[in-house]
Amino acid sequence: MFERLFQALFSYRPVVFQQGDFRFDITTASFVAAGIAALIMGAAILTYRTLGAHGRPRDRVVLTALRMAALALVVFCLFRPTLVVKAAIPQQNVVAVLMDDSRSMQIGDWTNNQPRAEFLRQELAANTSPLLKSLSERFLVRTFRFSSTSGRVNSVKDLTFAGSQTKIGTALDGVREELAGLPVAGIVLVTDGADTSEASLTNTLLNLKAEKLPVFTVGVGSAKLPRDIQIDRVSTPRSVLKGASLLVDAVITQSGYSGQTVTLDVEDDGRIVGSQKVQFPVDGSPAAVRVRATASTPGPRVFSFRVAPQPGEVVTQNNQRDSLVEVRDTREKILYFEGEPRSEMKFIRRAVADDKNLQIVTLQRTADNKFLRLDVDTPDELLGGFPKTRDELFAFKGLILGSIEAAAFSADQLQMIADFVDRRGGGLLMLGGARSFGEGGYGGTPVADALPLLLDPHKGSSEPTTFARLKVLPTRAGQAHAVTQIAGTEEASAARWPELPQVTTINEPLPIKPAATVLMNGTDERLRNMPVLVWQPYGRGKGIAFLAQDSWEWQMHASIPLEDQTHENFWRQMLRWLVTDVPAPVEASTTTDRVEPGEAVTIEASIVDPTWVELNDAHVMARVTRPGGSTLDVPLQWTGERDGQYRGTFVSTAPGAYEIAVDADRAGKPIGSNSAYVRAGAGDSEYFDPTMHEAPLRRIADETGGRFYTTANVAGLAEDVSYAGRGVTSVEERELWNMPIILIMLVGLVCAEWGYRRAVGLS
Repeated sequence: MFERLFQALFSYRPVVFQQGDFRFDITTASFVAAGIAALIMGAAILTYRTLGAHGRPRDRVVLTALRMAALALVVFCLFRPTLVVKAAIPQQNVVAVLMDDSRSMQIGDWTNNQPRAEFLRQELAANTSPLLKSLSERFLVRTFRFSSTSGRVNSVKDLTFAGSQTKIGTALDGVREELAGLPVAGIVLVTDGADTSEASLTNTLLNLKAEKLPVFTVGVGSAKLPRDIQIDRVSTPRSVLKGASLLVDAVITQSGYSGQTVTLDVEDDGRIVGSQKVQFPVDGSPAAVRVRATASTPGPRVFSFRVAPQPGEVVTQNNQRDSLVEVRDTREKILYFEGEPRSEMKFIRRAVADDKNLQIVTLQRTADNKFLRLDVDTPDELLGGFPKTRDELFAFKGLILGSIEAAAFSADQLQMIADFVDRRGGGLLMLGGARSFGEGGYGGTPVADALPLLLDPHKGSSEPTTFARLKVLPTRAGQAHAVTQIAGTEEASAARWPELPQVTTINEPLPIKPAATVLMNGTDERLRNMPVLVWQPYGRGKGIAFLAQDSWEWQMHASIPLEDQTHENFWRQMLRWLVTDVPAPVEASTTTDRVEPGEAVTIEASIVDPTWVELNDAHVMARVTRPGGSTLDVPLQWTGERDGQYRGTFVSTAPGAYEIAVDADRAGKPIGSNSAYVRAGAGDSEYFDPTMHEAPLRRIADETGGRFYTTANVAGLAEDVSYAGRGVTSVEERELWNMPIILIMLVGLVCAEWGYRRAVGLS
């Protein structure tokens, strides 16, 4: 509408003024006419000065200004204003029409709920189609399709709209390279703008700008869908232990369903393993929801997070997100070092005795240099007490320190414990007790750095001076954490905590560090709060402080039924969290968990020695097992980008799951092995963020000298390309003195002068 009005007033489209150079075509007659106009201006000024008492000074100023403006407009026309533009010579230049052939073009949000692809069929399918006809009259048109790849096509009829990815940058680069050497007036890009690639457009735009090749973008589709539900994001770990209880955060956006309640289901191979109700806020506001699921089947599992399609939804494919999680059926080793016989150790061991994925190797001091060893793998394991070498300590993934003072360790062992968390990435848990924390003299030691509490470095070992009975409840952050999930559901867990009996602490309350998070607080008889469970990230690992000394009360108190599993659930969750995300000497991963069939898969591996020093001279080989059972060996090479990092690639062939087993050795001595998984299959990313993306399309047009269009104003595109100044052009002069706006302004000024004179009584 604006462009039609602009052209009616100024005779030409806005692009002519944007691309043209303004000048005056002055002749001798122009100067003569301008001189006559100047005399008329002078006479007008003298005329209004003679009004004298018949007019106020303000009236003389206004009337003089109106007369001068009218005469100035006449002088402007006498100087013959002209626009000099470069126009493409008809049929001497090429225009590339790049059409989106991806799945998102099947979304029905165009006119009368038609698919976006219908716009291409109506405007570009035949020589009589409006847009194609106007382009063909001026240019040699070359049509291209693009999705994950791009290529030439004869017409829109060759498009299938089945592409599972949209790579705009790759498509523009391909067209630019294919048409190199030809007189190209511009590229017309018709798409909804939903670029699903992770590549930046910056390099592509720089190349287009360097060649002064404008891109005219046409955005197809609606900027907002009337009714749609989309699962924006789910946060799942890449791997978990078998039987793990997952608390997964999901973000859901919607439009048109404000206030409605839906169910988010979690499915594993068609079996629902978790559900959570969610009520939508106002349109456009994201809804954060936490859903609990159980990973009970080992192996690579695809967890599907799904909201059932609702009435009137424009797009239903974005109601589901899949996440690949490796469920590991392994036994993780945890070293528990206790300085004295006490019930807490016995009940912690009993709590996880039936968990086949946890192994607590217990070392209890019974006298000086005498220890009780439980659940060791070999007769010689821990024979000399706490590990004295990093190799021995780093073989564990978790470390629990009970009531054991810092003086029980050598200086090197204290540093080893800190390195166990920092470098090795292990989990450290210190339990409350008479010889723990400040009372154990840990202030000022390297271990204090790994703990989430501030220990006084000037305070040595001391006898406990405090005693408090605490009612323990999760904090706001703790309610969202897996360790506090002691019942079947999140709601049942929240209801169960207030029912549990009190526990005691004999450790002095300590301030928490800035980066620490309090998961559980305790309230004493005086209603004073103190932290009970606190953690912080430290280097690659985490440090945890649990200040209660008798959590066994949650098992043995008279109010707890014999069959109650609260204590067991708490410690299973605690120790599984302790060893979660602890790296192995060989860590294998892929840059993405899903690729298109035929797309390359990048394998990355991190390799360290038993003391967790990165290795750059290891021999690393990945064995890829394809869906059909055949195998492929892929050597991984040190990248040179980071110590211990290796990389290799292979091409997926058939749809399905690929297992990648990575083995590493050094000088013939094995270092370790690990595995990763990736899926090959048609992706669903085309249906996420399914609106028309105007911002990137405007950026492409603005940075290359083109222009952005919607389907409503695309009729003037061909003319705009003609005046882009690219290709084989001729110089045209467009006179501006005869524009309708000039006549309108002149008549308006004369009428304004006459009207003002009448209004003030001077006519």
